[in-house]
Amino acid sequence: MSDMKLKNRSEGSPEPTSNSLIFDKLTDLFIPPQMASLRVSDLSRDELLQLLEANNEGGIRIAFAGKDNARRLARIVRPRVLRMVPKYSVGPLDERAANMAIEGDNLQAMATLYKERGHVDLILADPPYNTGKDFRYNDKWDEDPNDSGLGEIVSADDGARHTKWMRFMWPRLQMMKQMLRPNGVLAICIDHRELFHLGQMLDELFGAQNRIAIINWEKAASKRNDAEHVSTATEYVLVYAKDKDKARTGLLDRTEDHDANYQNPDNDSEGDWYGVAPWGPSRDTHMGMVYAVQSPFTGELHYPPGSRCWGFEKPTIKKWLEEWGAKYEERDLHDGFVPALLLKGAKDPRKLADKIKDDPVVAKASRAAFARRERQNWPMLVFTKGGLGKPRKKTHLKAVKKGIVPSTFWSDEDYFEPAGIGCTSWSSDQSGTSEAGARELSAILGDDHGFETVKPIKLFEKIIQLWCPADGLVLDPFAGSGTTGHAVLAQNARSKATRRFVLIEQGRPENGDSYARSLLAERLRRVVEGDWINNKGKPIRGGFSFLSLGKKVDAAVLLRMEREEMVDTVIASHFDATRRRGDQLVRIEESSVRSYRYLVAKNSDNEGFFLIWDGAGKNTNFTEEVYEMCAKEAASAKLHPMRYHVYARLYRYQTEGVRFYQIPDRILADFGLDLKSEPLNESC
Repeated sequence: MSDMKLKNRSEGSPEPTSNSLIFDKLTDLFIPPQMASLRVSDLSRDELLQLLEANNEGGIRIAFAGKDNARRLARIVRPRVLRMVPKYSVGPLDERAANMAIEGDNLQAMATLYKERGHVDLILADPPYNTGKDFRYNDKWDEDPNDSGLGEIVSADDGARHTKWMRFMWPRLQMMKQMLRPNGVLAICIDHRELFHLGQMLDELFGAQNRIAIINWEKAASKRNDAEHVSTATEYVLVYAKDKDKARTGLLDRTEDHDANYQNPDNDSEGDWYGVAPWGPSRDTHMGMVYAVQSPFTGELHYPPGSRCWGFEKPTIKKWLEEWGAKYEERDLHDGFVPALLLKGAKDPRKLADKIKDDPVVAKASRAAFARRERQNWPMLVFTKGGLGKPRKKTHLKAVKKGIVPSTFWSDEDYFEPAGIGCTSWSSDQSGTSEAGARELSAILGDDHGFETVKPIKLFEKIIQLWCPADGLVLDPFAGSGTTGHAVLAQNARSKATRRFVLIEQGRPENGDSYARSLLAERLRRVVEGDWINNKGKPIRGGFSFLSLGKKVDAAVLLRMEREEMVDTVIASHFDATRRRGDQLVRIEESSVRSYRYLVAKNSDNEGFFLIWDGAGKNTNFTEEVYEMCAKEAASAKLHPMRYHVYARLYRYQTEGVRFYQIPDRILADFGLDLKSEPLNESC
């Protein structure tokens, strides 16, 4: 055998390695016929990722011009320096640390938020709808998503506007998916113009099997009569899970109106109750639960209607019927169903027609049933119309869930037959209207905000309540006027939740007025401080840091930073995978009486973070002398006495209790950048 191996090796190519076999297998699987001359080993990393990604996207795939370029943009966009803008930041320092409002391009901002990647519970997005003159597109983005140009307004008569919209959205949707936790959910608003394009993109990126809901909400309570064909009164929210099996949908709050439907007309010892239909779905698969039941009051036969079947086992229903005072038996009526539950000894009611009550068994049972009704505290199976109507099953209020499961349409009668969400309609009294959203904004800011339609806070609060846990993180990449942030703050104040938010808004800086500052930040300030224009606001606990995207991050940029710029960058980038969720660095506030040389922040365990940095080319090493100063500052600030987190260029003094982060390497890593590929990194 060994001779054969030697002979084969000498006459031909070397025995293939495991790596080459893997490459051959990948080539067979993923290389399309038109690229048959290529091998996987010939491809760049990005090209290989594209092929793997394309192969993994089963089902229907959407095609549009420029898609290949759009697919790779999310992988090449660079993170940016995040600069704090104290003037527009609001609230106590711990609340500022929890929430962020970021001014700048959302694709670049999401790339910068590397530490939040895989940690977002809910992305609530309201992108431009492509109505014409509502979004910009820079053709340079097709090759370089880092280009700083805002691009031109895409007009309604631009023949390529749908394609441009999809090229604009695709990399952002890719990045949104990366930002989500494994059980995270994306809820994205849209109207009829791009509904089908967006749905196809989401089906491809998230998988159609992960679609949770297509919510149809009523944006206008009044209908217009000047529409050419159909008055558009609704818009949509497409809801997708990163993994539907892991995602959870919460309950909606119960209200007094819901509970008012529960009453206690019979002095039931279990308290208030509501009569629900005793049927269940899927008759075709539950034919053993389809049969007639004879009323103890009238002798009439009652069958489950339509495609329904009885929702409870036959012995249970028999027990409930007999509690009305008469015995029941099973009897085959030869009606195509399983044996019925009839009063014991009664004649076939179908043969008696309107003379059922002449049957002495029925007459006796009826007297007993009405007597039982007079005694009150009725059995679990009741009959409507004073006993003369259809059967209903008691559902006691104390046994009902504390919340309401969203159903296919939110009308009163549906609240008591919970069902999962499918294609869901929310009427205006449940979700609010666009006009209501604009009025809400006017109440806070005044009438000159310039927005004719705004998503109502009620709509966003419902989405947050359903798909973000009480301690979760909400990301809004198209923050607009700040409705998402307002909804999170309002929900937290009402339910004592601790949800956090990250809002991203570029605004319109070409007009000399980025409404990220004049509108979004101002709205949230007034919400927190209760400083509403209409004087009806009340202060609520909360706050946020306002940050602005700056220069692209690389080693050279970091090493040229001034101290304050480096402080912002350290706090924005710091990430520790071992820490619990929601643990953000809190800045140390410097007073006019006392300031710190090195101390810049602390964590929730009261451990200090120290920045040994005075600017480019200055002595920024961690030495014994610097350590002594850090210890004094920690004591002065009443921080943990033996745990120090230190950012510096070099670690010249080693001692217990110090966790060292080298500049620029640790910062680059926390932005998710590959250290080996960063310029100047090897020489730094």
